[in-house]
Amino acid sequence: MIKILVDTLGGDNSPSANVEGAVKALSSIEDLEVVLVGDEKVISEQLKNFTFDASRLSIVHAPDEISCNDKPTEAIKTKKGSSLYKCYEILRTDETVHGMVSTGSTGAILAGAVLRLGRIKGIKRPAFCPILPTMKGSLVGICDSGANVDCDSVQLTQFAVMADLYLKKAYGVESPKVALLNVGVEEEKGDLLRKETFAALKANDKINFVGNMEGRDLLSGNYDLVVCDGFSGNVLLKSTEGACLEMLKILKKTFMKNLKNRIAAGILKKDVYALKDFMDYNNYGGAVLLGANKTVVKGHGSSKAVSVFHCIEQAYNMEKKNLREAISQAVAQAE
Repeated sequence: MIKILVDTLGGDNSPSANVEGAVKALSSIEDLEVVLVGDEKVISEQLKNFTFDASRLSIVHAPDEISCNDKPTEAIKTKKGSSLYKCYEILRTDETVHGMVSTGSTGAILAGAVLRLGRIKGIKRPAFCPILPTMKGSLVGICDSGANVDCDSVQLTQFAVMADLYLKKAYGVESPKVALLNVGVEEEKGDLLRKETFAALKANDKINFVGNMEGRDLLSGNYDLVVCDGFSGNVLLKSTEGACLEMLKILKKTFMKNLKNRIAAGILKKDVYALKDFMDYNNYGGAVLLGANKTVVKGHGSSKAVSVFHCIEQAYNMEKKNLREAISQAVAQAE
């Protein structure tokens, strides 16, 4: 049985989306146990709306919330009644608990992982790796996407190794095509960090490094993993998501422009909804934090129930396939 904590506070749609997503996960995954962490009274009231296996669900009372307005490190140290603090305390002390999902403050989630959980031995820094859909129907990971603003080539190479294993184990990608985010595809392009990292990735026989990638090709389907520092990765992720959302707005505006277009929209309704689903990040879960001593998945702050479900599914798959052990072994072999 895989036991996952779900932080029910901190997100825009919390706690309802978190509770509903957890119930959906229980109904879909037989050997999953969920612990809902938050305001017990509110959670219990929410659960009255669903049918579920009560033997695989429990509640831990922690009614306080760490918000995005709190200073992450200070909040993790002082807000001991908060749901996020309680999640990390349970993760740190209870060996029967395998991982956690939260849609709360990114900074606080990262601070908690570093201060309360620690890193896998040999890992210099943990890194976020979200997943996006591609035009070929596959998935592409971005690592790092915001945990580490400043990096060196050793850290970026570790990001590549960790995320490569994640794609293999959680998504069954046999030989992920790994690229380095850069300003051009030529080997000599980029600053000193990119040139050093290119050489390191090229020399690493444990990954399938295919060279540099320009940001415009992220969703092309030609790559399975893009390696970058957290600053560049966060800009890449948010600009891509933003562009997709704006395109949907333009499409909707075009269809509503006149009667002819509205008729066309009616004819293409099924295809339009399919396109909307393709671009909706809620259908792809969250960003896993690779390199921490326990499994942590960070969902979007505006996650809906379906996104929380996929986040739990991600955490479950990581534990089921022993990803942390695989990362630990890979790092030990590289030393």
